[in-house]
Amino acid sequence: MMTRDRFESGADFEQYLTMVEKNRELWRGVWDRVVVPPDIAGRVGEMEGTWHLLALSEDWCGDAVNLLPLVARLAQAVPGLSFRVLGRDDNLDLMDAHLTGTSRSIPVVIIYDETFQERGWWGPRPAPIQRWVREEGLQLPSDERYREIRRWYARDRGRTTLEEIATLLESAAGATMVPSGPPALEGGELAAKPVPATAAGTPRTSGGDPA
Repeated sequence: MMTRDRFESGADFEQYLTMVEKNRELWRGVWDRVVVPPDIAGRVGEMEGTWHLLALSEDWCGDAVNLLPLVARLAQAVPGLSFRVLGRDDNLDLMDAHLTGTSRSIPVVIIYDETFQERGWWGPRPAPIQRWVREEGLQLPSDERYREIRRWYARDRGRTTLEEIATLLESAAGATMVPSGPPALEGGELAAKPVPATAAGTPRTSGGDPA
């Protein structure tokens, strides 16, 4: 369950950068280079209301190093967004509600509305590179697989991640009715949750396969 106090107990990204112990230079380097395309910032900025983005992560995660600075810069660029980071291992109740298959894969970014009702989540990678990992990458030795993932991130420059987060936010903002299940976006790693009809609980949204 998410509350304002729990959300705000997470570190904002500048604070998080002072807390990381592993990959410190990489975290700072990616953060310093990230630029949010104006068209994406404009799309998200047109949304009404206040939205809260919560990341579950750990500082050793190479995917998180490449992805969370993007989300943090987006929140910085859009007045209606706030962003916090919580450790995966200290918040297993949240992690286990946002599994990738059966795996506690990170990073995960959870979207909450202004009342801290969960409205969707994203992770652990952009859909194209996650599909490649599942279909081809797992057949490679781990060092070669992660080298290819890093190359993909460098070529993409964060565009796909930001597009997916923007699309998920737009979908969450437009989800005002309760269908039979949350609509999955392309790739299976994204899902927007409708506003629940009651306060009985929030259903789990399925993610992609473990990788």
